[in-house]
Amino acid sequence: MLDRIKASMPSLAPAEQRVAKLVLGDPRAFANLPVSELADRAHVSKPTVVRFCRSMGYDGLSDFKLKLAGSVSEGVPFIHRSVDPDDKTSDVMVKVIDNAVAAFLKYRNDASTFAIEKAVEVLAATYKTGRRIEFYGAGNSGIVAQDAQHKFFRLGVNTIAYSDGHMQVMGATLLGPGDCVVVVSNSGRTRDLMDACDIARRNGATTIVITATGSPLATAGHIHLAADHPEGYDRYSPMVSRLLHLLIIDILATTVALRIGGGRLQPLLREMKNNLRTKRYA
Repeated sequence: MLDRIKASMPSLAPAEQRVAKLVLGDPRAFANLPVSELADRAHVSKPTVVRFCRSMGYDGLSDFKLKLAGSVSEGVPFIHRSVDPDDKTSDVMVKVIDNAVAAFLKYRNDASTFAIEKAVEVLAATYKTGRRIEFYGAGNSGIVAQDAQHKFFRLGVNTIAYSDGHMQVMGATLLGPGDCVVVVSNSGRTRDLMDACDIARRNGATTIVITATGSPLATAGHIHLAADHPEGYDRYSPMVSRLLHLLIIDILATTVALRIGGGRLQPLLREMKNNLRTKRYA
């Protein structure tokens, strides 16, 4: 329903377009507010609100609201809503949360389980042979690489993370057959990451790339895990792609842990937890 409204906007009259923007901006609020409040927020007359609903193919405002409420209840709409400087705190909270949840739900529907399965097989095989798994990322993605290293380190994996371009090139140079490198990048166009990925691949290491579809990095690795989400670079908004990358890392770490098996892993995690208790206040 929201996709249809968005696609119909160019054909609507200017006043009806303002109503459409109000719907897309906060569909839940639109479904619950009275017509007078909707008209005030859209800066249109009450008949214009009703006319917009009929333009969308519904009997009137009540019918439109009923269908909208049902559509929204099925899940967060897959649209990116940028925050604005004049947003209230409540607006910012809703937009940031909705953007993150929408990205997760879209990834759940779009993700290639075949690609994830291939990546898990490589990571698990690298662990079993005692070879190295390295995580590379630059800037914001460098933090994701560090988080990934922490998750796999806890599993007893021989791993390290680099966010410095020189260290990435040096680390990739030392890799060989049986090793694995996971490269994380939102843009997929960072020169240092591309160089490190190419070097690791030439040396025989398996390369897994977590990046946007269609980017140069997406075709540079052996296995591509697509992470596609629009970012409002011109707005004051957090990078949802960072959360999406962390989610993908969590999926990989969890699945690899299951492949390792509880018989080998559970005693290690239990001992680690017991040893860390001394670091906490009772």
